[in-house]
Amino acid sequence: MTTSEGMSVIALGAHILDTLVTPVEAIPDGQAGVVVDRIRMTAAGPAGGTALVLAKLGATVRSAGAIGTDPIGDLLLALLNEHNIDTDLLVRRTEAQTSASVVPVRPDGSHPSLHVIGANGAYTLDDVPWDAIRTATHLHLGAPELLGGEAAGKILSFAREHGVVTSVDCLVPGEPSWLEWIEACLPHVDHLLPNDDQVTGWTGTASLLEGCRQLRERGVRTVAATAGAAGAVVVSADGEFIVPALPTDVVDTTGCGDAFSAGYLRALSLGKRPEEAAVLGCAVAAQVAAGLGTDHGDFTLESLLSA
Repeated sequence: MTTSEGMSVIALGAHILDTLVTPVEAIPDGQAGVVVDRIRMTAAGPAGGTALVLAKLGATVRSAGAIGTDPIGDLLLALLNEHNIDTDLLVRRTEAQTSASVVPVRPDGSHPSLHVIGANGAYTLDDVPWDAIRTATHLHLGAPELLGGEAAGKILSFAREHGVVTSVDCLVPGEPSWLEWIEACLPHVDHLLPNDDQVTGWTGTASLLEGCRQLRERGVRTVAATAGAAGAVVVSADGEFIVPALPTDVVDTTGCGDAFSAGYLRALSLGKRPEEAAVLGCAVAAQVAAGLGTDHGDFTLESLLSA
């Protein structure tokens, strides 16, 4: 039921509130303090962050997942609603806090992360909005590892059966055990959107291209992997493509992967081929990298397509 004119997407999975601090060169010793330039909060995560950017690109977006009943959850809802994202499919858990991260951003834009899984780990198949998925054009599943491969596969295969384009992005690092954990869902994935460390770590390959090939051999139709300043690699039935990153003055790399996913998926909804979609993905990632947090930038789909 996909069209070239509209995009109705369910962003299902990990929704996170990021608290970003910049610049941070070191954590002060003991009880010492340090003055920083900025502290701000934004919706984030491979579902929440991608939902936010997709909404900025003109897609109709519904968020699905689990958050707590705490003030963090209230703020996360407000930040999503600011971008006209439908949050009615987010279930609230009294037994777990809303997932959150504290992200100290270094002067070069890189960052570690202090993370609480929270309510994201409490989402189950009983919570899945099957009827909403049935009527969407796209299902983006963020962090299928929280469900496990078999459960994630049930959701993705259901979407496929109803003509819905499926995509997946993960939070977990590049360790082979994680690939084993999610492998059962891969044959139901139209577009896998990992980063280069995940691809090479999961597959044990030194080459990003070879790692993408191996993931396709496990059933994924198209792999579009980000590689930081090197851009992205797309491996599909039509061939292998290297898409360069766009030049930008990097402030913060938080959310760049989610921004790439959003740009890539939005371009697919317009009828672009995967290698063409990765160009828009890189353009959106460059916009987000130029500021602090996943929601940075005043870009629109029209402004990016006309650039």
